[in-house]
Amino acid sequence: MAIAATAFGTIAEMREFAGFTAAEQRYIRRSLDIGLGRCDAFRIWGRTAGETAAIRSQYVAYQELKALRHAIPVATGFEAVEGFVGKLTRVAAFDLAQERIDCFSAFRFLYERLLGADSRPWLPSAFCAAAALPQIQPQRRKLLLQSLSEAAATAPGWSDREPRFYPEYIEEVAA
Repeated sequence: MAIAATAFGTIAEMREFAGFTAAEQRYIRRSLDIGLGRCDAFRIWGRTAGETAAIRSQYVAYQELKALRHAIPVATGFEAVEGFVGKLTRVAAFDLAQERIDCFSAFRFLYERLLGADSRPWLPSAFCAAAALPQIQPQRRKLLLQSLSEAAATAPGWSDREPRFYPEYIEEVAA
């Protein structure tokens, strides 16, 4: 029974990922490679000088992730909120400003993997704060904020199940 539930959860995560745009999928895979240190992102993702510069900037922005993973506050207290949400908002704003993540679902999918399941309760507020910053263009800001469903914004509880599907780079094979 537990194996079936695990398989079902993994398949649901794969389906969710498949529903994202091609740009979101590519950005999520690249971001996981950078944020989790899975490979040399410059070699795999740096096709142009512009992409190489973007990857370098992302490595700098993602320096906060390790500290964030160990600083997730308990949902009932306010003691550590400022430091955690502030840093998370800064990293999230970097990602949203890249204009590759177009909705809360793709953002949540990425950050659940970058920070772990315990970060889930904090993701809607970080997303809203980052999307509402003046660095995000007004039309894009509107698109992003409208993508956050009422259900996600007002969820009474969050799953503590860690993500199981971590998409990776797949090399294209010539036919």
